[in-house]
Amino acid sequence: MEIAPNTIRAAPNTMRAIERPWAIDIKRDVKILDQIAHVANGPFHLVHPQSFADNLLAFQAALRHRNVNGHVFYGKKANKAAAWLREVAKHNGSVDVASVPEFHHALANGIRGENIGVTGAAKSDELLWLSARHRAIVAIDALDELERAIMIASETGSLRILLRILPPKAPNSRFGLNPNDLATALQRCAENRHSIIMDGFSFHLDGYAVAPRAELASALIERCREARERGFPCNAISIGGGFACRYVDEEDWLAFNANLNPSHFHAGKSFSQFYPNYQTPTGADMLDAILQSPTGNATLSAQLSAAKIQLYLEPGRALLDGAGMTVFPVQGFKQNDDHGIVTVAGLSMSLSEQWKNSEFLPTPSLIQRGAARAQIPVRAAIGGSSCMEYDVLTWRKIFFPATPRHGDLIVYPNTAGYQMDKNESEFHQLPLPPKIIVSQQGEHFTWRIDQ
Repeated sequence: MEIAPNTIRAAPNTMRAIERPWAIDIKRDVKILDQIAHVANGPFHLVHPQSFADNLLAFQAALRHRNVNGHVFYGKKANKAAAWLREVAKHNGSVDVASVPEFHHALANGIRGENIGVTGAAKSDELLWLSARHRAIVAIDALDELERAIMIASETGSLRILLRILPPKAPNSRFGLNPNDLATALQRCAENRHSIIMDGFSFHLDGYAVAPRAELASALIERCREARERGFPCNAISIGGGFACRYVDEEDWLAFNANLNPSHFHAGKSFSQFYPNYQTPTGADMLDAILQSPTGNATLSAQLSAAKIQLYLEPGRALLDGAGMTVFPVQGFKQNDDHGIVTVAGLSMSLSEQWKNSEFLPTPSLIQRGAARAQIPVRAAIGGSSCMEYDVLTWRKIFFPATPRHGDLIVYPNTAGYQMDKNESEFHQLPLPPKIIVSQQGEHFTWRIDQ
């Protein structure tokens, strides 16, 4: 359906993405996008390592500013590209892995073993063995895992561990040691101190709130003191991930939620929840807020410094904020009663939030290619090229400045955090979209394929 141009900005479901300068500039460089599209011959992801490095340096600066020693572990599961690992190595960061292939990949890209953290449930013996050999630090999640770690460490020399606690306010979580198991674990560590190096405690909280992270970290400082009295080094606390990102402006986010209606979505689709696309504080500012939280008679940062305890954190998505985008070539367009359907090359599994039964909300942009056309706005949803009804990238009826046509490109902003990898599939034997590393040299972009 054609839409009057002056109604587009007033649309209640417009969600303008917050974008970095590089992302705005490269969308204007039609020549380089044409080159990449020609080589990829399908959808592709653009990744921008410098934006990742900027985020990592901001987190590290927040720790220094509050006089807290610590390590920023990139949560590798958020994106598989090797480009991020090179930035971690370059800037003295650390990497959080949860599998043997992730461990191998980190080592192959210059990450030293002592800068690798190993998390996840019920780690394999091979992963525990690699961790011991390379002096990585392992978050122990269960008593039987600890027993396997003790056995392996007795053969390799030693293994550095953190004991992951079950958060008191999340008793139904399947991760972490409950109080009784924690007491048993500490006893087993004491009995095997010749091979198990108990470096501290870890936890992970759902959600993106500041106060609960500061409160639990503060409570664990006393746990560290008690553990030291038993002869453990116990000099670190990991507060896990869950660092917020801001993808859209507050005004658009509030308007979207206030006017939310199934009629805004293809087929009247409804969703139980969305990622909170507007949040505050975010990224390194959220870390600073945690450090400055009053906990007892002092801020958390002051308590950590006084106790000589390092703070570990595992941001994934927040380190990738602003560091990537995803591009889909348009294959066709059809008109329904009140909106159109754009079909793109590729699958929604290469972008969508179906893994959370949700919708990716920052509005994509249309790059028009080929001959000029009438600039009459249209409203449309965006579907993938499979034969499945649920293969929809964007259920929301979004506005385009003109009718998308074959050969155009649709660019989804800020997709580096989980969107590129979490649900990808080679359904229909379609290849996974390649990751293209882009960098700037003066006023121009260069590109190469991430290996």
